[in-house]
Amino acid sequence: MTTQALPSALAAIVDDFQALSEPERLQLLLEFSEGLPELPERLTNHPELLEQVVECQSPLFLTIETEKDGTAGSGTAVRLFFKAPAEAPTTRGFAGVLHEGLDGLSAAEILAVPDDMPELLGLTRAITPLRMRGMTAMLGRIKRKVAAASGASA
Repeated sequence: MTTQALPSALAAIVDDFQALSEPERLQLLLEFSEGLPELPERLTNHPELLEQVVECQSPLFLTIETEKDGTAGSGTAVRLFFKAPAEAPTTRGFAGVLHEGLDGLSAAEILAVPDDMPELLGLTRAITPLRMRGMTAMLGRIKRKVAAASGASA
């Protein structure tokens, strides 16, 4: 699979990872972990609004919201929210990649992302298969929530 099948922001992230050596890819993943936004106040004290991705080795919770994007097409943008502990940089990094690559896109754009997209980051030899399954599960959970919210099928 090439990055042509990906939304532009996610394709750029994948290209950045693919341009690096494995040790540099891990460093970039750590940078994404540091860039993951905190939850907004309306979600911080309401854990019941977040869903745990149990496939992740570290506790990761997420939710989505939809909003009108305000452009001439007046489509609906999907907003992504993640909660992951600072002591779980790999999990936070994966969440950061997905947040930066998918947040604000339409439901159709997110649903079109191939399920095996995490493999394109080139981390399969650098991190454990269990952690890779965690990122794949994050993407899958996002797509299921988006499909449910939009009435589409994931």
